[in-house]
Amino acid sequence: MMRPGPQIVVIGASAGAVDALGAILPSIPEDSGLSMLVVVHVPPDKRSVMAELFRAKCRLMVVEAEDKMPIEPGVVYFAPPDYHLQVEADKTLSLSGDEPVLYSRPSIDVLFESAAEALGPLLIGLILTGANQDGANGMAAIVGAGGIGIVQDPRTAFAPAMPEAAIAACPQVRVLALAEISTFLREVEV
Repeated sequence: MMRPGPQIVVIGASAGAVDALGAILPSIPEDSGLSMLVVVHVPPDKRSVMAELFRAKCRLMVVEAEDKMPIEPGVVYFAPPDYHLQVEADKTLSLSGDEPVLYSRPSIDVLFESAAEALGPLLIGLILTGANQDGANGMAAIVGAGGIGIVQDPRTAFAPAMPEAAIAACPQVRVLALAEISTFLREVEV
């Protein structure tokens, strides 16, 4: 029996996130079968417009994640401001007001580590541009659980610190430019 391919993509980004995500998310076809969970560092006291912004650009359905929401194929879920986004074993989402991690809530590590524990080989972890190390430990957890790790080539990132930290923590990740990431995600067999 063949192992099922990746079904869920967890994405972390910070400084430069809108441009990086804009190069990837709109290129994913609505019938891809992938679910995408996205953490972008946004100020905790502001309303996030990420879901709204990408809803207008994407062929996939785009929503802001809510507590206990089931993860459905063909949907992009953005973490709301000031909440950690987590994946439960039953493929539902949970929101947490736990302490910030690396000064961030939502934290990329929290999403990636919970997803690795719940879903392991069904995951693709993707770290994009950003100015701190959030996501590096989570990427190692995903790869350690049998998932696929992809990192934006730091030379192409608006802020290379986050991709560089992920590569240092998990040298076996695939390092790709944004166009290569888009191609990879379009060609994934779910």
